[in-house]
Amino acid sequence: MYTNSSTSSLLKLQTLGLSSTDIYPAFVFGTLTYLIIMFSNLLVLTVIAMNKKLHKPMFILLFNLPISDIVGATAFFPHLIFSIVTENRLISHHACIFQAFLIHVYGTGNLLILSVMAYDRYIAICFPLRYTTIMNSHNLMKMIVITWFINLSMMFTLFILLARFKTCRTNIVDFYCNNQSLVKLICADTSVNNYYGLATIFVLMGGPLSLIVYTYAQILRTCVLTNHTDARRKAIQTCGTHLIVFLSLQINTVFALISHRIESSSPVLRRAFGLSVLIFPPFLDPIIYGLKTKELKQCIVMFLKQNVGFTK
Repeated sequence: MYTNSSTSSLLKLQTLGLSSTDIYPAFVFGTLTYLIIMFSNLLVLTVIAMNKKLHKPMFILLFNLPISDIVGATAFFPHLIFSIVTENRLISHHACIFQAFLIHVYGTGNLLILSVMAYDRYIAICFPLRYTTIMNSHNLMKMIVITWFINLSMMFTLFILLARFKTCRTNIVDFYCNNQSLVKLICADTSVNNYYGLATIFVLMGGPLSLIVYTYAQILRTCVLTNHTDARRKAIQTCGTHLIVFLSLQINTVFALISHRIESSSPVLRRAFGLSVLIFPPFLDPIIYGLKTKELKQCIVMFLKQNVGFTK
């Protein structure tokens, strides 16, 4: 759809295709999913913050993951729920850019945080005697600050490049706003945006993947050489779960991003992969790490017993 729209125009997101009988179930499902995501992630944040015995590098790094998950869920779900109730898929241009920025910050943040967490496990398993020296508080804070700086600076640049343009179309091709769908609304030359977008995909996908491959290869090598069967089992179990979380996020994200650049790709699959990136990690991360990490699980159970009368 071509218009003389400007940066103040209303944009239309991809229709949800809900019948009148589907509206109430969709509203309930969306609301419950968002509430569960918020509760579980805030629970992990609160428990880590309030328990001094969890103030260790692994849990301090993990603390950043719920923050990123909350950002992504809050960027997506409230507007989705509102549009279900009102049956209105319109969104202002400025709100669309802001939603897209938050969603990209969330996706990038998760990949970078999971990569740093993998590095922490690599040091803990491969260099246990040097772990406290390498992962001291100064280095830990440096890692966290650098992670968020890379994330925010690269995403800020991406959307500053996007905000230069006025739009000449109004139909967003996805269920939520993102950089690629916004670029498609522009009729001017966006080659700089495309080159920068490809560069960010290469850096933010290739960098974490390279780190994960290297660290987990070293961890696997160490586990094979160790004579302690129980330690080997625990290391493989912990790292295996982390690897599944990382790869599922990266594969879905890569497909959702690259499919925008391939004309023959299925829009249905692209939207499905895009939604899975926004729904499953925020929903599953606190469950996976809360249940799989023994210390955190014990602290969560204790916190619930003391504050809400939860019994095991």
